[in-house]
Amino acid sequence: MKRVEFTKLSSRGQVVIPKNLRSGLEEGTLFIVTRKNDLIIFKEVKTSLEEFEALTKRLRKAVKKTGLKPSDVPKIIHRIRGVKE
Repeated sequence: MKRVEFTKLSSRGQVVIPKNLRSGLEEGTLFIVTRKNDLIIFKEVKTSLEEFEALTKRLRKAVKKTGLKPSDVPKIIHRIRGVKE
């Protein structure tokens, strides 16, 4: 059974990952962090920061060619999820 650990947010916005949950992680490990309601997810990035930045640069160029605007994104997500605006 997985153990539940507690941690807290510091005044500087820092969170300590409890020792028994960070097994296999090294200092400098890159994470993607996302939040949905009261759930915060840390996802380890298995690539280097340079590779990640190169990928996002290519994606930005591809999106720019489509003419997609930031304001279009929520509409597309709602349409795919079947949510009425």
